[in-house]
Amino acid sequence: MDYRRTEIMKIVDLLKTTGIELNGAVNTKEEAIDRMVELMASGGNIADIEAYRAGVYQREEEGTTGIGEGIAIPHAKTDAVKSPGLAAMVLKDGVDFASLDAEPVHLIFLIAAPDTEDNVHLEVLSRLSMLLMDDSFRDDLMKAETAKEFLSVIDKAEQAKFPEEQEEKKAEEAPAERGYQILAVTACPTGIAHTYMAAESLENKAKEMGYTIKVETNGSGGDKNVLTADEIAACDCIIIAADKDVKMARFDGKPVLMTKVANGISKAEQLITEAVGGKVPVYHSRGGEEERMADDGEGLGRKIYKSLMNGVSHMLPFVIGGGILIALSFLVDGANAGGADFGKGSPMALFFNTVGNTAFGMMFPVLAGYIAMAIGDRPALMPGIVGGLLAKAGTSVTLPEEAWVSSGFFGALIAGFVAGYLMVLIKKLLGRLPKSLEGTKPVLLFPFLGILLMGVIMIFAVNPPIGAFNTWLNDMLAGMGESSKILLGAVLGGMMSIDFGGPFNKAAYVFGTAAIASGQIDIMAAVMIGGMTPPIAIALATTFFRNRFTKSEKQTTITNYIMGLSFITEGAIPFAAADPLRIIPPCVLGSAVAGALSMAFGCGSRAPHGGIFVIGIIENAPMFFLALAAGAVVSMAGIVLLKKPLPADKR
Repeated sequence: MDYRRTEIMKIVDLLKTTGIELNGAVNTKEEAIDRMVELMASGGNIADIEAYRAGVYQREEEGTTGIGEGIAIPHAKTDAVKSPGLAAMVLKDGVDFASLDAEPVHLIFLIAAPDTEDNVHLEVLSRLSMLLMDDSFRDDLMKAETAKEFLSVIDKAEQAKFPEEQEEKKAEEAPAERGYQILAVTACPTGIAHTYMAAESLENKAKEMGYTIKVETNGSGGDKNVLTADEIAACDCIIIAADKDVKMARFDGKPVLMTKVANGISKAEQLITEAVGGKVPVYHSRGGEEERMADDGEGLGRKIYKSLMNGVSHMLPFVIGGGILIALSFLVDGANAGGADFGKGSPMALFFNTVGNTAFGMMFPVLAGYIAMAIGDRPALMPGIVGGLLAKAGTSVTLPEEAWVSSGFFGALIAGFVAGYLMVLIKKLLGRLPKSLEGTKPVLLFPFLGILLMGVIMIFAVNPPIGAFNTWLNDMLAGMGESSKILLGAVLGGMMSIDFGGPFNKAAYVFGTAAIASGQIDIMAAVMIGGMTPPIAIALATTFFRNRFTKSEKQTTITNYIMGLSFITEGAIPFAAADPLRIIPPCVLGSAVAGALSMAFGCGSRAPHGGIFVIGIIENAPMFFLALAAGAVVSMAGIVLLKKPLPADKR
């Protein structure tokens, strides 16, 4: 099934014959609702009838569901519903339902929806409304003599109104019989936006070109739509559009095309054309189920970037979850603001602070561990984690403990790469040992040598100079004049919009999260506001200058408002991919303005993510909003100046 949507809720699947009454006789709206609830309950969809009835009445208090033309569609979304359902009643004599057109209601459909994220009631409501606009459809329902005939009328109307569903069903069933021509895997470091946008782009383009495709998404919620062994065996080619590790051993002996996740979004047609061209090299596994993303044919820079992103993708959940919990401790402890125990002044604040700091403290060891693992496989994970812990602690055998200085984020980065390549070297050196000692490597030799050598390297070679650099950097940031901080805010804000989630964006974001650990919360605010600006700017442009955008682009307006306010910069990617020269420069400029203003206004964020949802713990929140609005308006103005109005037939 498609990873983005649930199965289509057809009306004939939700409406049972026991829930249909063709000769209803009621005198009031209340009697009609009560009778409809009884019909709904007869189908077994309701766990608590009275709670569901109360939900229906509550919805009516918000506004009548009598939509006019003799139709009413009352509904309720509540925990009292076990499974989605419909009930229907025909009223030959009609009833006063307080309809919008003040006319009697002759046809009532009642919707029951469970309280889930699926919003089934909205889908069914939309479907019913479209069908009921047809006068002849309503007349046929009113004339039905049996419940089966009533359902038959609906079934025929659905098939006629939504013929594409039949085609989709056939298309989905066909690959199950003959296999998919193309398989793909998409994955980005955060597993949020790029992953799914690349998957959608590949699916849409393959369908348009007449090829069958299945896409596995390695997202933040785990692997979805996972490719099976049979599908892999039957396919013609596999596309890996990923910027992080992907399990590769399963593709042994198949043509595999490897590329960046961004190419999955912007170059889908080119990738599919190459995949079916018959010239993609066959991938040969090095063996082992844990084998990850292959490096064959990649430059050193690309390998380093993917290793770094593997660390960042595993680090971010600790940073975001822990950081928000720490921020909540300050919010709860607001009465103690400025005190020595700020964030720990009450039991609840202390709880949030302790748990948050524990998670946040895992940032460096997880970053280093998974960078190392991307390079040296599983044996490198352990020395990488130890190196990250030593970077965090700032240990030194030449200085007393009170003089230790953490090498921090930069030390953890170095530890990750050193541990990875160190383990590659150790495995090569130990490869000449007798086979009788093979079993001692993973449980004795790798851990012992890895920890020993990482300890020597971190304590004597990395921590002293990098710790000194961190001290200098923190002192420099703390001592920056107002103009210097404004410049820093402009640079970081602009970086967030150069590639919308790519290397520049991630570099600025990771710098901001590392700054939180050293108390530089103004840096994180500038980074967050820079990432929020582009989607909001595009949403403003599609709202007020609609003649410059296509119909499909204008349909993303609400989505971009939501993504921007949620600090999901990737909402701007489809626009940037379609028209980079007219979208990216204005977005960079607007984000730079927003970041600079955030610094100038003294805004700060102890939360590393969340956007508007953490506004309660943003320092100087009103000015944060003002800076965001200013940056978004600047970007919008640049976009509309560069983009000319489209011809009427393209809007």
